Amino acid sequence: MNPLLLDRADLRNRVGKALAEFLGRRRDECLAVDPALVPIAEAVEAFVLRGGKRLRPAFAYWGYRGAGGAESATVITALAALELLQASALIHDDVMDGSDTRRGQPAVHRRFAQLHQNSRWHGAAETFGTAAAILLGDLCLVWSIAMVHGAGLSLPALARALPIFDLMCTEVTLGQYLDVQTQAEGTTSTARASLIARFKSAKYTVERPMLLGAAIADAPEPLSRAYSAFGLPLGEAFQLRDDVLGVFGDPSRTGKPAGDDLREGKRTYLVAAALEDAGPAARATLLRGLGDTALDAHRTEELRDIIVSTGALAATERRIEELHATATTALATAPIDPEAREVLTGLAEAVVQRDL
Repeated sequence: MNPLLLDRADLRNRVGKALAEFLGRRRDECLAVDPALVPIAEAVEAFVLRGGKRLRPAFAYWGYRGAGGAESATVITALAALELLQASALIHDDVMDGSDTRRGQPAVHRRFAQLHQNSRWHGAAETFGTAAAILLGDLCLVWSIAMVHGAGLSLPALARALPIFDLMCTEVTLGQYLDVQTQAEGTTSTARASLIARFKSAKYTVERPMLLGAAIADAPEPLSRAYSAFGLPLGEAFQLRDDVLGVFGDPSRTGKPAGDDLREGKRTYLVAAALEDAGPAARATLLRGLGDTALDAHRTEELRDIIVSTGALAATERRIEELHATATTALATAPIDPEAREVLTGLAEAVVQRDL
């Protein structure tokens, strides 16, 4: 096996171990308050420990190593907190989108609605499921901050890291709001879609994690600038690939139903590009289908055909290639440790192809 793949697998395992230990302690805390909270702990463990590619901790770790940071279990623990931030964003995202599944399993709000129904509790099961998922997403966010604080970083390293982590939490929340607002307004432009992709996903997927690792290692400013030049376009390419998979992806790989982004009415770069170039009839058909939760397989295929025929799919693929090229050029000239450069180059390729 490729040694880089072995490195990535080893890092995933170590991040998973740090998360399991942290969440085990949180489970004990929940149990000490009331046994009724055990389903909360179990849901977080199921969501965080049984899924995810540990992509954000990987970029953060190699940002740290690229800045000369030494191997450290403490740093791994601090960076593993990014998975809890990711869990918070995904749980809330599924509530906002009304998604049924995530990572091939029922979405958290569906899980708790089923718990309510099975337990024959009072009130509406869906209302309970939504409330539980909102609180669970909030809890994951709180625990992500607690995990960074309690990892054991030195005080100077913690002081450098926390402003970046705080900004990352703010940016992803603002990006989520812009996404919801744009769907409500019905705004469709590739410029708006790119802005949302940048703040909702791109920054906290690659750029901010790398800057977090750099801050812990006390990296010089030129290296941090190089990380931004690499991470921001790569993060946007990652989101555009996600947009393509949200319409054309195989459910066995994505963990979500085919065409789910269309049913949710996502105003992605892919959809915006199609609407910009579609003729009146095709545009009207696409707009009618967007956000229709009853969209069946036949109508989903009709909308896909419009996206392909307008050239939007090809344009999005070209945009992904351009962003990837910009990112790899920035990395090639960055003042970075050679091993980290090699691993990050491989990660960049895996991100745009979703070979993870």
